[in-house]
Amino acid sequence: MSDMDMSMMEACIEACSACEQACVMCADADMGDGMAKCASMCSMCADVTNTMMRMMMRPMSWNMMTMMSMLETTMAMCKACADECMMHAEMSEHCKMCAQACMQCMEACEAMLTSMKAMAS
Repeated sequence: MSDMDMSMMEACIEACSACEQACVMCADADMGDGMAKCASMCSMCADVTNTMMRMMMRPMSWNMMTMMSMLETTMAMCKACADECMMHAEMSEHCKMCAQACMQCMEACEAMLTSMKAMAS
């Protein structure tokens, strides 16, 4: 992992953290608004992004295949959450913010994954 672009890893960690925070805030507001499905999706996304972030913070124990799989999982969860939140974005500012954070997290994870795949080749 010594060849890893540390600034890219830092950007991915920060995007995961921002996404987690936006998802927690959105889930809480969703519960107050009676949007249980969106709240559940946001809660799951917060858990996944937190796990991804914590895994990246331990680079000495990385297994390349596991990390790439987890990045793909995080991207899929962020996409599902963003899609759900976008259904409410026009009437809910917290859903709009959450969807944006999810998209930014997806982009950061995709950049990280692309970099890791290039290293693995």
